[in-house]
Amino acid sequence: MLREARLFGAVEAGGTKFVCAIGDENGAIHAESRFPTADPVSTLAAVRGFFGERSVLGMLTAIGVGSFGPVVLDRQSAKYGFIGKTPKAGWSDIDVVGMLAREFSCPVGFDTDVNAAALAERRWGAGRDAATLVYLTVGTGIGGGVLIDGAPLHGLMHPEIGHIYPRRHPLDAEFPGVCPFHGDCMEGLASGPAILARCGAELSQLDAAHAQWEIQADYLGQLCAQLVLTLSPQRIIMGGGVMDQERLFPGIRQRMLHWLAGYIDRSEILDDIHHYVVPPGLGARAGVLGGISLAIAAAKQS
Repeated sequence: MLREARLFGAVEAGGTKFVCAIGDENGAIHAESRFPTADPVSTLAAVRGFFGERSVLGMLTAIGVGSFGPVVLDRQSAKYGFIGKTPKAGWSDIDVVGMLAREFSCPVGFDTDVNAAALAERRWGAGRDAATLVYLTVGTGIGGGVLIDGAPLHGLMHPEIGHIYPRRHPLDAEFPGVCPFHGDCMEGLASGPAILARCGAELSQLDAAHAQWEIQADYLGQLCAQLVLTLSPQRIIMGGGVMDQERLFPGIRQRMLHWLAGYIDRSEILDDIHHYVVPPGLGARAGVLGGISLAIAAAKQS
């Protein structure tokens, strides 16, 4: 007798929108809903409503949540599964995992949205042959998910790659940056809002000769070089709204090599860089499939 396919719930909890889905171990999505991120009460009610209304699909084996952060990932903490001190109004100290576990009586996997996307790319996408990788998202903010031997990197909290400081580009010396905490950190200089504040337009709207293309490639090339030197990933996957501009990739790769300055003598970088710094294999699906990946892992651990 064939075993009935197990179903998993996924929540891609973004600062702008939530995506809820039900899928299986093969990454097939059977139901999905998207809605704007509002206040916690109404947004989480919509999450409960989505899974509750679809109970006819069968009992969920587990639910996985990839969330905007910061989030509490220390399982020994009384606040495990909570969203931490976030600039997203009203969302600090919200117990996401506890709510779902109580409501649906199943295991709940929880991690950052970028760690979740990294897991999905490792399982189904551009990282299938790379056990140690970084998934970067460059959009409203800049974040990075890190897998070490296939497992998300946790420590004191979780990596906040977007808040490291780059060297300022000579054509960008006067721009103060937009990060409310650090000003001119990587997110403050190279995120979508930074581009808009600097140029008055999105990157896709700028002429090919505009200096922003050079500035953007340099900052993101610096970021990749620093990741090579600190985390030694086997692949760097770059997604997010800003990275929808495929023409950015050649410049980023070239500037990464510039900032590495010949120090890293590996053929994967020197001879095959087009397969080292790459776009997501899953595209915009990485987030919700990351939730499925977290749910599958939670079911195995229960």
